[in-house]
Amino acid sequence: MNLKSLARTLGISKTTVSRALNGYPEVNVHTRERVLAAAKEAGYEANPMARSLAVGRTNVFGIIYPLLPSDLGDPMFLGVVGGMSAALEKSKMNLIIAPVSPQNELPSYEQMVRGRRVDGLVVSRTLVHDERIAYLVKKGFPFVAHGRTELKQPYAWFDYDNEAGIGLACAHLIEHGHSRIALVSAPLELNFACQRKNSFIACMQAAGLAVDPRHLVDNTLDRRTGYQAMQELLACSPRPTAVIVDNHLSGVGAVRALLDAGIEIGKDMSVIVWGSIEDSLVGSNVTTIDQPGPNEAGAKMTEMLSALVAGTPPAQLQVLWQPVLLPGATVGRCIA
Repeated sequence: MNLKSLARTLGISKTTVSRALNGYPEVNVHTRERVLAAAKEAGYEANPMARSLAVGRTNVFGIIYPLLPSDLGDPMFLGVVGGMSAALEKSKMNLIIAPVSPQNELPSYEQMVRGRRVDGLVVSRTLVHDERIAYLVKKGFPFVAHGRTELKQPYAWFDYDNEAGIGLACAHLIEHGHSRIALVSAPLELNFACQRKNSFIACMQAAGLAVDPRHLVDNTLDRRTGYQAMQELLACSPRPTAVIVDNHLSGVGAVRALLDAGIEIGKDMSVIVWGSIEDSLVGSNVTTIDQPGPNEAGAKMTEMLSALVAGTPPAQLQVLWQPVLLPGATVGRCIA
C-alpha cells in the first residue's frame, strides 16, 4: 500500500492524504481521522526519504564531537546521549554522532551545514570563544549549545549553573574549617572550566581566604592528568587541606593519587569532585557536585532543538539547571 493507492481507496486526493498524515491544520478533523484509520488498517507507513524530500527535512539531529577515549566509558556523556536518543525515537527521528579530530571540527560543521545533512545540531564542550557557535549563528542554522560561550548574539543553550555549583563546594569545605583549598581544573579554554575557576576565586575572596597560585592546577580532563595534578598539589609546602576537582574524568585520577600516596581521604585531605565518579579504582561515596538528570537533560536539548526548527526564537531557549551537593565520606573537619 502506497500513498497513491491509499488516496484512491479513500477517494481523496494524494495531497489531502499526505497533509492528513503529516498533521497539517488545514485538514479537518473528520478527514484526518478517516485517513489515519484507513492507513492503520492497510498497514501503510510513509516512505521516510520521500517525506524528507517533501518537507525539506532529514528528521535527523546531530552531534559533531571531538571524542576522547574516556568519553566511551563516561556515564554522564552516555546518559545525555541516551536521553537524546530516547526522546527522538518517540518522535520517529534519529540522532547521529560524528566523531572528529579537533583540527577537523569546524570543517566538519561547515560540511554538515552546506549539505543540510541534519535538521539541527547539539554543540558540546563549548569554549569561552567558540568559533563553531559563531559560525552556526552566522549561517542561521538551528543548534543548541550544551554549555555557554561569550557571544553577543542570542543563541539557544542548555547548561548547569557552574558558579552556583562551585559555591556549594566552597561553602561546604569552609563550613568544615578548611582555608587552604585547591582547585583542579579542566583546560581553561572550555567555558565550564573558566566559569568554575572564576567562581572559586570569587568565593575564596568573599570568605576572606587567600588563593595560593600553586594550588590552582588546570589542563586536566582524564585520569592521567588528574593523577598528576594531585601529585603536584601533594608536593606543595604547605599543601592544601582540601581540593575541588572540577570534572569527574580527572576526579578518578586525583582520588587514586591520594590513595596511592597513603592519604586518608576525609581526614588528611578532603576532596569534592564535580560529577559522579563511582569507579572500581576509587570506590564510591565521594562528595560530589552532581548534575541531576542527564537523561532528562538530553531529552530537554532535543525538545529545544525541535522548537528551534519549528521557528521559536533562540533567545527564548536558554535553560539553566541547578547542580546539587551530595555529601560523602571524602570531606571531614580540617585538622591542619
